[in-house]
Amino acid sequence: MVDLQSQYQRIKADIDRGIQEVIDSAAFIKGQKVSDFQQHLEQYTGAKHVIPVGNGTDALQIALMALGLKPGDEVITPTFTFIATAEVVALLGLTPVVVDVEWDTMNMSVESVRRAITPRTKAIVPVHLFGQCAEMDALMSLAKEHGLYIVEDACQAIGARYTFPDGSVRQAGTMGEIGCTSFFPSKNLGCYGDGGAIFTNDDELAARMRAIANHGMVVRYHHDMIGVNSRLDSIQAAVLDAKLPHLDAYIEARQRAAAYYDKAFGGNERLLIPGRSEHSTHVFHQYTLRVTGADRDALRNALQEAGIPAMIYYPVPLHMQKAYQDPRYREGDFPVAERLAQCVLSLPMHTELDEEQLAFITGTVLKAIEK
Repeated sequence: MVDLQSQYQRIKADIDRGIQEVIDSAAFIKGQKVSDFQQHLEQYTGAKHVIPVGNGTDALQIALMALGLKPGDEVITPTFTFIATAEVVALLGLTPVVVDVEWDTMNMSVESVRRAITPRTKAIVPVHLFGQCAEMDALMSLAKEHGLYIVEDACQAIGARYTFPDGSVRQAGTMGEIGCTSFFPSKNLGCYGDGGAIFTNDDELAARMRAIANHGMVVRYHHDMIGVNSRLDSIQAAVLDAKLPHLDAYIEARQRAAAYYDKAFGGNERLLIPGRSEHSTHVFHQYTLRVTGADRDALRNALQEAGIPAMIYYPVPLHMQKAYQDPRYREGDFPVAERLAQCVLSLPMHTELDEEQLAFITGTVLKAIEK
């Protein structure tokens, strides 16, 4: 699904030099490379504060911890997403409230959020799924109306840009009170291990989240709040700092591959190409088809037999997961998410796809669905 080795070869000298500098300095934790990357990511995103952490799940957990929510408080999140989004809510003793998504963009449905708000609702966690932003203007208006926090799960959408009605443009993760991202190796900006970051423009929240990520400590060995141990190590920061200047080029490469897929599949009655938001760019962490006129699983098997990886993100919505079964929800309550789970199929999407590979992939898909 990704070709990290070829990507590495293109910037090998920069990667190797950065890692060697960390080894030579022996500053493996909280070293200069972490500070450098933090500063450069702030410049790239426009976020006032970037807090590097151990992974994207930690970023989400620390964000919710910083808001001071209490057990039983409700947090709204889409049911069609990776489990981490609801996992951190449940781990903190909060109540996950799931909502349906839109058929075309596969992002959180604003109307479903509106219907889910109760007096116990405290936060909304929109997921910028597969690489494009949820409808943030409407969600932010809704949050303001009801006095709710917004914590963006931008783990798949770093570099995506959202244009508001007034013409202002903000990056994914920088619009709500807090934004979170992941640097898992397969992400558009990925390290060579685990990593993540938190974004905020709020000075007080930033200070609180830095402390929480460091065992709740501001002054050494003085712990002012319950915290965790979550940090981006210096070697991962060196890798990310070498990759960051190339992120826009990486996004453009993914968009070119997506355009090739669109041209090959657009208008095909058996396949629906990814829908696009009117307000957000799409950075294509995944290129996800909806297979509506053919057997999705048979298509996936045909691709695998041809040596082409294809993945199903995600086969089981949150409300149907055993760990998150809730008497409030039954199968059929979220028809769009449930339908998507039965028909989505993600094709290879990365920076190194060339025209020969794309032609082989698309040709194999079209041949398979005609059988």
